[in-house]
Amino acid sequence: MSISFNTKALELYLKDLGWDTEGLEVSPLVGGQSNPTYKISSGNQHAVLRKKPTGKLLPSAHAIDREYRVMQALSMTEVPVPKMLSYCEDESVIGTPFFLMSFLDGRVFNDQSLPHLSQFDRRAIYHEMNRVIAAIHKVDYQAIGLESFGKPGNYFSRQVGRWSRQVNESTIPIPEALLKLIEWLPHHIPADDETTLVHGDFRLDNMVFDHKENKVIGVLDWELSTLGHPMADFSYQCMAWRIPPSLWRGIGGLDLVKLGIPTEKQYIEWYETNSGRTVNSDWNFYMAYNFFRIAAILHGVAQRAVDGNASAIDARENGQKAGLLAEIGMRCVGIS
Repeated sequence: MSISFNTKALELYLKDLGWDTEGLEVSPLVGGQSNPTYKISSGNQHAVLRKKPTGKLLPSAHAIDREYRVMQALSMTEVPVPKMLSYCEDESVIGTPFFLMSFLDGRVFNDQSLPHLSQFDRRAIYHEMNRVIAAIHKVDYQAIGLESFGKPGNYFSRQVGRWSRQVNESTIPIPEALLKLIEWLPHHIPADDETTLVHGDFRLDNMVFDHKENKVIGVLDWELSTLGHPMADFSYQCMAWRIPPSLWRGIGGLDLVKLGIPTEKQYIEWYETNSGRTVNSDWNFYMAYNFFRIAAILHGVAQRAVDGNASAIDARENGQKAGLLAEIGMRCVGIS
């Protein structure tokens, strides 16, 4: 990812915030599939800049204003997030709206098998992730000013409708498995309903861990956060147990006992203990829903690659995985 904006205008903006901008350096950060992300450094000052991509965007996508709002609100809770520094709507500065947040100096793990860690540390990392997602779902969103952050209730119906519309509005071929899930899901939505804050993209590589302790110091990438059903959020992370690493970011088929990583069943039990909830018989629906959702997201990534405004160099490749992930979703609920 290259730097596609005027750093001189950014320098002036930072000066207004009180930065000494002599020797200012701007470098792309790995990740940020949807919203381009950069590290900004000047002397001992460091921050992260996150912006909307340029070009034609789908409605409601790339909502960096929502990311800024939710992380600012969560600073008052036990959920670890970076400190929000500034939000800028003025497109004349770098071409799109953006925000600045503190740079977290820690460890980010991209491989969920954690190959360079010990059995003990792997288990501890998974324990910590489980604790943090349960903490997100325990947040009193009204008390921190997020009562208007989404619509309470009827979450699955609304989300299935939203992502289905986005897929159908695309101009590229839609995978058959994704079309089948679009057809099946609306007729099998569970009756139970609950509303919490949900992250929307909670996974290992969206967390920064302390350099020494197996402790999360910041949860990142809140673009898809909203008010929703906690089981949708939790089962999203649990897709990893059913995705083989040869396909995408998963641990499916690995020797989890040897690695010291909990099984899907064990991880669910940890969540039940940490959150006080019971995971019921609708689990397979939740899993199918999330494979549909990630397939829809990756289909959108493929669309952006075709349109020429995707921010990750592997956008086209990831988009091609949409159909394969939708097929796993079909298997979760036994449709063919």
